[in-house]
Amino acid sequence: MQMLVVAIVLSICGLLSSFILIGIFPSIISFCLSIYCLSKEKTINTVRALLMSLVGILVPIIMYLNTFGLHLPYDKGEGYGTFKQILYDNYSNFGFDMSFMVKDYKTIDEQVAATAATSDDGIYYVSDGVVQEEAGYNEIVTTEADSSESSLDNSKYPESIFESFEDIEKEYETTAKSTEIGASDDDMPSYGGLPVGTLIVAQYFREDDHNCNPVLVLQNKTGNLCRYECMFTARDKDGNEIATSERTSEVVPDGAKFVIEGRFDKSELGGTLPSMYEFTISKRTPYEKDVTQDVYVYTKIDGNSVILAAENPTSLKVKVDAYVLFFDGDELVDCIWLIPSNRDEVCITPGSVATIKGDAYYRFDRIETYYTAYEAVETR
Repeated sequence: MQMLVVAIVLSICGLLSSFILIGIFPSIISFCLSIYCLSKEKTINTVRALLMSLVGILVPIIMYLNTFGLHLPYDKGEGYGTFKQILYDNYSNFGFDMSFMVKDYKTIDEQVAATAATSDDGIYYVSDGVVQEEAGYNEIVTTEADSSESSLDNSKYPESIFESFEDIEKEYETTAKSTEIGASDDDMPSYGGLPVGTLIVAQYFREDDHNCNPVLVLQNKTGNLCRYECMFTARDKDGNEIATSERTSEVVPDGAKFVIEGRFDKSELGGTLPSMYEFTISKRTPYEKDVTQDVYVYTKIDGNSVILAAENPTSLKVKVDAYVLFFDGDELVDCIWLIPSNRDEVCITPGSVATIKGDAYYRFDRIETYYTAYEAVETR
């Protein structure tokens, strides 16, 4: 009887503390004691202790799988240990504000604030993703990219959507938000200027037979809605310009992460990679109306492709710009720009859902999806 009491107490404590992971240990002890007691005497209290301890074991396991899947723990680039990463991911996915955990990431913000205080033009400079003091124009400092900025959930997703798009939540299990920031595989020297309050979350450089593309994952922490314009410049070993690429992100809400991808045609580079690349990013007030919080975007992996679905429950015609990043482990292997539409104007009509499929040309094991959405301007 005393052993059963111990098993019941441990099962209760284990179940309650399993939601912060540590409950798995008393739950395992209680589970073993419950099995032993059950072998001696089959009572309802023994079964209760057994079931509670089993749940106390399963909850931490499910939380682990939600974070890392069927993989050993790995660094997601957010700077958390395994324990904190599991708690952050799971409770963020349930809609809890976990910003209080983001206390290890003041370095970039402090650097940006310090730079803003001394910068006359509102620009701070980075080399390979790390904030620099006023650097010379041609100075390239090769350091490890800093992608430790935390991931924020800036969207709320509905429990169900239009019946005309059946079982979307079952079919599209990935909502377009990122809690997984891969370590940068960028070994291409880079240098650039960013508006104060805009942070580099991750930085990549990928190539294929025809193109080589710098990819920046950025975050708007200016406190304002912004339009971002970027000029990428490829340079040779002597610092001479050999190609340029211009990209725009039309409307980015405060706090949102977004992607800007440069594209250099290898034919313009003489069939070789540049020795370095430079980026200059500016911001201004957007021309369009932001509707990022009003649309819902989902992605689903289909073989070696991704299918992206966007729902527009508003009364406006909406344009969604989405980037899907494909990773094999920590390596970025492909990046696709997708614009779902069901009209010739490349937009989503009010009260409808549009889908689009993109093919990756290399093997991948996970994706990250980023999007912005704004009112589509009438074309005449």
